[in-house]
Amino acid sequence: MGLIILLIVGGLIGWVASMIMRTDGQQGIFLNIVVGIIGAVIAGFVVTPLIGGAPITSGEISIQSVVVSLLGAIVLLAIINLFRRGAVR
Repeated sequence: MGLIILLIVGGLIGWVASMIMRTDGQQGIFLNIVVGIIGAVIAGFVVTPLIGGAPITSGEISIQSVVVSLLGAIVLLAIINLFRRGAVR
């Protein structure tokens, strides 16, 4: 059950991050899920030690974990845009 919730929340986080970074038209639902989950992993390594809390990959779903995972997904999309287009956008 935890995996299904992780996929759903990761997909929503990836979708919101792609809407913020204006890459939603280029991605499908699968890439939104991947971006959300990998963004949560990035957040777990970078952001979580700085501010505390836990990303969604730890199994804890709270407002703080969703926001931290969203920040990680936005950073991931910014890095991808930097390599693809040469600009963060």
